Amino acid sequence: MNITIHTAALPHVDPEASLAFYRDALGFEVRSDVGQGTMRWITVGPVGQPGTSILLAPPAADPGITEDERRTITEMMAKGTYGWILLATPDLDDTFAKVRAADAEVVQEPTEQPYGVRDCAFRDPAGNLIRIQELR
Repeated sequence: MNITIHTAALPHVDPEASLAFYRDALGFEVRSDVGQGTMRWITVGPVGQPGTSILLAPPAADPGITEDERRTITEMMAKGTYGWILLATPDLDDTFAKVRAADAEVVQEPTEQPYGVRDCAFRDPAGNLIRIQELR
């Protein structure tokens, strides 16, 4: 079997703020932007890696989601416990400084973890946790 990760999805509540975070703070390129208002599906990804993307999507647009589920999703997003993703970089300190300079919400400064990874963490405008690990 030959399977790759093509796209991971994260919710957004403010497409313009999310677009600014992923494009301007993280340096991702915009691959597509469809829809209008808050009902926008924005695909971003790292420059030079066209086969890997993040889809920023309205969190409860699926017609199969109940009102109770929509409410739960909204509550979890507000607390920052709904979505998260791990990214990696060869220069964590430089990446941290650039993302912090873009006024991203810092959750954790670069730290050597007891399980052998050095990483930092931010929240995107929707509350998603973005952990960035240092490649070694």
